[in-house]
This record gives sequence, C-alpha cells and structure tokens, in this order.
Amino acid sequence: MSITTERLRSRTVGDDVVSAGETTIADLPLGRATTVTRLCVEADATTARRFFDLGFAPGAEVIAMRRAPMRGPVVVRVAGYEIALRREQAQCIKVAALS
Repeated sequence: MSITTERLRSRTVGDDVVSAGETTIADLPLGRATTVTRLCVEADATTARRFFDLGFAPGAEVIAMRRAPMRGPVVVRVAGYEIALRREQAQCIKVAALS
C-alpha cells in the first residue's frame, strides 16, 4: 500500500465531532497559521484525494487569508499558494485549535 493511500485512509480516524483540540478552516481567524489534522468523515475517497492533491494533508500548514461576505468562499494559503474553498469544503477540513 502506498503512503498516499494510508494518509487518505487515515481521514476517518476518530468520530466526526469537532473536539476541543480542533476546529475547521471555515472557522479560523484571518491571518493565523495552523495545521491540518484530518478530513471529515463525509469526504468520499475522490474528494479526500483532491484535498490531498491540493496540499490539505495531515500536518500541512494553512492560513485563512480572506472571506467573502454572506458566508461565501474562504481563501486559504496552503503549500505556497492561495485557493478559494466553498464554505462546505472548508468545514470538511479539520485543523488544530489555536492557542
């Protein structure tokens, strides 16, 4: 089995309740760096693979850069570039809580 397959499989470890030790990209304060911990359980294999290919692998550093008004997309910096995610996608990526 490849490392990629193992990392994708690890997205379902634990339950899908956001614990005290994590939050989602959609809820990050702007400009604060944190790391990806896992993906939500609802993410199918294709979606999980796409997130992984974009750089949202466990341990990756992410920064919320901008938010569109009216609960629109969130612009996130990951792997040296910025990407806009729909709010539903951003809620699927769990990150370490800020201290």
